Amino acid sequence: MEHRTVNDLMTRAVVRVRDDATFKKIARVMADNDVTALPVVDEDEHPVGVVSEADLVGKQAGQPDPAGLLPAHGPRAGSRTPGEAATADELMTSPAVVARPEWNVVEAARVMADGHVKRLPVVNEAGRLVGILSRADLLRVFLRRDSAIQEEITRDVLERTLGLAARQLNVQVRDGCVTLRGEVEQPHLVPVVERLVQSVDGVVKVRSHLDTTPRAA
Repeated sequence: MEHRTVNDLMTRAVVRVRDDATFKKIARVMADNDVTALPVVDEDEHPVGVVSEADLVGKQAGQPDPAGLLPAHGPRAGSRTPGEAATADELMTSPAVVARPEWNVVEAARVMADGHVKRLPVVNEAGRLVGILSRADLLRVFLRRDSAIQEEITRDVLERTLGLAARQLNVQVRDGCVTLRGEVEQPHLVPVVERLVQSVDGVVKVRSHLDTTPRAA
């Protein structure tokens, strides 16, 4: 089976800002490119963080209220107040949580979930920025046609990987949900089939109605 990788899904033309970019520069780049966050890179194109609209709004929230009606938000001990932050390296969330081009979708999704981030800068072996992967990019895997999913399950999972004849099992796919019916000879193969089918790109859910062939007395 061939799984789609980060390299297949990422956006290569990455809009980014340098770590010394000013607040106004960051806001302008976001507006001009209709994006809500930007990777921040150093002079060698290494991602050092991500700056988002939330970071910019946080700076505004740290400014004094012109009317003097709202209480000031005091900074945490030893930290820079949002109002004092003026450049990308002061505003950004760091360190950057990154991905590698060769990762599969599952690896990227786990890192994204564990890091509580919406996007991952993608770096090459030298640590330089080569792309960016968003949640929307990951969801593109689930746009595969049902017929393509069914063909991969039948050809790659059942026949090539498990050595099962296609006629042994009936595979139906609808909206990414796979229904399996039929018989297999060894009981231990049932969870193996289910696990491999679930791992196919684009599969949302597996409904298994597999039986085991009774052994001859």
